Amino acid sequence: MTTVVQEKLIELNVTGMHCSNCALSVHKLLEKKGLKDVYVDFANSEVKFRSPDNTLVPGLIKDIEGLGYKVQASDGVMPESIFEKVENKFLFCLIFTVPLFLHMFLPFHVLHDPDIQLILCLPVFILGCVHFGKSALNSVINGIPNMDVLIFIGSSAAFIYSFIGTVYNLGTDFLFYETAATIITLVLLGNVIERRSVTQTTSAVRDLLKFQENNATRILNGEKEQIKSSEIQIGNTLLVNTGDKVPTDGEIIWGEASINESMITGESIPVEKTKYDQVIGGTIIEKGSIHILATRVGKNTVLSQIIDLMKRAQAAKPTIQKLGDRVAAIFVPVVLGISLLTFMLAYFVFDIALQKALMNAIAVLVISCPCAMGLATPTAVMVGLGRAAKNGILIKGGNTIEEIAGIKFIVFDKTGTLTTGKFRIKQLVATDVDESEAASIISGIEEYSSHPIAESLVSELKSRFTKKIIFKKVKEEKGIGMNAIDAENNEYQLGSKQILENSTESADFNLYLTKNQKLIASLSIEDEIKADAKMLIDTLKEHNVIPILLSGDLKRKCEDLAYKLGITEIYAEKLPQEKLDIIEKIKKLGKTSMVGDGINDAPALSTSDVGVSMCSASQIAIQSSEVVLLNSDLKSIDMMLRIGKHTLLTIKQNLFWAFFYNVVAIPVAAFGFLSPMIGALTMAFSDVIVIGNSIRLKRKSIS
Repeated sequence: MTTVVQEKLIELNVTGMHCSNCALSVHKLLEKKGLKDVYVDFANSEVKFRSPDNTLVPGLIKDIEGLGYKVQASDGVMPESIFEKVENKFLFCLIFTVPLFLHMFLPFHVLHDPDIQLILCLPVFILGCVHFGKSALNSVINGIPNMDVLIFIGSSAAFIYSFIGTVYNLGTDFLFYETAATIITLVLLGNVIERRSVTQTTSAVRDLLKFQENNATRILNGEKEQIKSSEIQIGNTLLVNTGDKVPTDGEIIWGEASINESMITGESIPVEKTKYDQVIGGTIIEKGSIHILATRVGKNTVLSQIIDLMKRAQAAKPTIQKLGDRVAAIFVPVVLGISLLTFMLAYFVFDIALQKALMNAIAVLVISCPCAMGLATPTAVMVGLGRAAKNGILIKGGNTIEEIAGIKFIVFDKTGTLTTGKFRIKQLVATDVDESEAASIISGIEEYSSHPIAESLVSELKSRFTKKIIFKKVKEEKGIGMNAIDAENNEYQLGSKQILENSTESADFNLYLTKNQKLIASLSIEDEIKADAKMLIDTLKEHNVIPILLSGDLKRKCEDLAYKLGITEIYAEKLPQEKLDIIEKIKKLGKTSMVGDGINDAPALSTSDVGVSMCSASQIAIQSSEVVLLNSDLKSIDMMLRIGKHTLLTIKQNLFWAFFYNVVAIPVAAFGFLSPMIGALTMAFSDVIVIGNSIRLKRKSIS
């Protein structure tokens, strides 16, 4: 008998990671240990993996901390101590570095004393060894040398050279204590600014997390009690009044309210909700009072799933990042080689003084910046995803953003996409049964379908019959219709003319109802075009994106809609399999996006390069495509394309700067045109330039 080992998901809070290179070192470490489903998010300080044995976790934590990071279990996250904060480390070093640096400009003889300089530099150097040295050593041991290796070697070389000069009293030409201290202090300053800047790139996730932080009023045995949202259980009855946040997902069982769902949909107009309507945790009651029955709690709520989706999306790498990753992986060894070559050529070939040759080599080390390449893509992706989320657009990863930027064709489903999805019965003709019975049969069958047409029919027909027919079996056949069997074993079919043995029926009808293969009712329904559909199609054409209509609806109705909107390429009366074949054909001509309702069009959505769901924030919608539009506003599609284009542009700008900076800065330092201190300052702010350009994407005009 084979024993199946259940692997448990382990979640850790890891502080100290400041770029994708840091995340990569942790990721590779855990993969070397044989762990599966490793997920590292440096921006949110999260590390997740699956482990078959919890006893391995303490050792893994020790290994991660060996890389220079601080680890805590996710259910017991504690703030950094006063000694761990990089801000405090910077201030501590600054106190000693300022007088060391100023000795070059001030006539105070005490500051020129080698012993005084050693005393001032020693605390900074020790802190630098602890902060950079531990990380550098362990990164080398694990085969993933990071930027700390360059900083540690550069500052140590300056300190050791100066210390030897002091011990042997070789004179001021051998004193570079201010260089060692300034390198460490300026890099710490860069870390402070970088850390605060990266935090701004993840503001969208943090804003959503705030919506989870609230209390709830639970009604138990007629009594009210205040509890934390984390204590809510499925089945609890909760009271929510005007101004309160809805504490969790649920169903209204009493009362009515106007609810602001902008944090989910991006739409600021309140939604009117009444009994039996669904509510989403984190939304705000603007007016009214309701009792809700908790239906989903904790990580199963819509908001939690969206937050998890965004975090995973931020960690998904676009193809364009692969170049940066490849360069970053070999960057440190290459720079070490260039630094050594700089020293050897300067001292032995060009007969440059030892001190100058050493300073040139150190300048090469400290001016180099692999982190800029590591930060170029993820920071832009984080901001782009955040901006999209604030507009009710959930994009499932940086790789999807790159696909969006290259879209050439957008294929639209008709119902619920270009049209409102709210149908009106234009005509109902019953044969061999009265209209009331036909309405009851149709309503009873359509209750089992999630299609927009079905929901509209159920809503409109409920007032047209008095007796409800119960079916013992109902089955939906995608793209064709519904099959049902009643208590007397009568077989019903409801669908398009494809369910009929002959197709001689009037084209004025959309749906047909048969009983035991005999036609008993015909329906003509109509749907209205969305107000902004024509504007979207015109905008797509202006940007050289070709709109295509692909639907299972009647050819005549599709042609009528296409004519009104200005769509020239139409595919009508297509079954799900036919839709897949058409999508595959279009994809050969260029990047293709499919826009549908996220449920009925799931196969076509998954086949396209970018599947876009036009539907509400449901679990099915979140999982069915690469992009989920949380509101029904078609302008969101235009916004999605603009955000994708500008995010990719920002990534390219960042990568250009990162490569350009290093290609220019390293030779300049090698030829002796920059001191190590200027090099450290330049390196510290090169990251900030990349992050700043990404943050600019949050508010810049995108057209």
